[in-house]
Formats: sequence, C-alpha cells, structure tokens
Amino acid sequence: MEQKIKQDDILIGQNIRRIRKERGIRQTEMAALMQLENVPLTREALVKIERGIQHIQASQLKAIRNVLRTTYDELLK
Repeated sequence: MEQKIKQDDILIGQNIRRIRKERGIRQTEMAALMQLENVPLTREALVKIERGIQHIQASQLKAIRNVLRTTYDELLK
C-alpha cells in the first residue's frame, strides 16, 4: 500500500495549483502529462488534490514534481 501525504498543515494542493497555473498548464493537460509519467490521475482527482479534499500519494507527488519541473521544497512549503 502506497503512502499518502496528508494536506492538513501543508498546502500542497494550493502550491500545485499555483505552480501549474504559472506554467500555463491546464488541468486536462496536467492529467495527460501524468499519464505519460505512468501515474494514472484523472482531472477530477487533480481538482480534489488541488482543493485539499483528496490526499496525494507519494508516486503522484513525484510525478507532479516532474511534470511541473519543480522541487519538493516548492511543492511542500
């Protein structure tokens, strides 16, 4: 079972959304890019992660970092 990262204190979802928008990537495009990273993620799941409704899995966080070309520090601050 893969570890999930809670978003209680860390605003991961908000950081993902901010960086994604800064890069000019739409949610549907982000979901497609995640598929290329071999991490299945629907647009709906991305919306939930960005809103902090759904916990993010470690593999998803790694793929998001790669797709957004950012660092864990930037995502987790």
